[in-house]
Amino acid sequence: METIEQNILHVKDLHVQVRTSEGFSTLVQDITFGLKKGKVLGLVGESGSGKTVTSMSILQLHDRKTMNISGSITLQGRELNGLENKEIRKIRGKDIAFIMQNPMNAFTPVFTIGHQFIETIQSHTAFNKKQARELAISVMQSVDLPDPIKLLKNYPFELSGGMLQRVMIAMAACLQPSVIIADEPTTALDLHSQLLVLRLLDQVRSEYGTSILLISHDLGVISEMADDVIVMQHGRIVEEANVIELFDHPQHEYTKKLLQTRPTLFSKR
Repeated sequence: METIEQNILHVKDLHVQVRTSEGFSTLVQDITFGLKKGKVLGLVGESGSGKTVTSMSILQLHDRKTMNISGSITLQGRELNGLENKEIRKIRGKDIAFIMQNPMNAFTPVFTIGHQFIETIQSHTAFNKKQARELAISVMQSVDLPDPIKLLKNYPFELSGGMLQRVMIAMAACLQPSVIIADEPTTALDLHSQLLVLRLLDQVRSEYGTSILLISHDLGVISEMADDVIVMQHGRIVEEANVIELFDHPQHEYTKKLLQTRPTLFSKR
């Protein structure tokens, strides 16, 4: 068993309920897991299993007026659950970054990539605009994005979904966060772009020691990227194992069904 101290991110006894006209309805319950430094933890399950609800809870993005979130969520020992908006905004982007499923939703269409990249850096550092721009260019070069100076001048609609996703990963990595939460980061992309994005995430992990919570329904992606896997069903964790153990010797019937419906995988051996 990993102790809380060994985990960069630790979630314990997480329960999330949403207010309805008939009272509170439970979305996830009894969620406990840890994410170790430099590791990739895969979170899998069908749509509605609670994966995104869990990630949104970690990021404290739920509306507290309609949602009840109980339990503990610690990042490097600091409790996140219940933090004031002002405090959690300091943490989001700097210590814990988020990569969305649809990259177009992550950018404001009326501002250039450079404006948004530089603003992100300046909001979490004391850098002036010139220093922030230099850091943006440096990070984009380090992750092999072509012609960063030109990219910074582009508007989001001028880039493909795959390129936008790669820019978003560069933005997430630029402040070297402890944790990146990637929610279905390859779903909206073609196969070539999927491969580039996965390689880029792995590069960020290896270069910066960033831990990654990788949420996906694509078991091929999980088998390629994850060190350990959590399987969720109906808002609960039903199985937790090392990636090779899970794919070779699944224990829960739901996990077995998921694996039976998967395409051909190229899992770690």
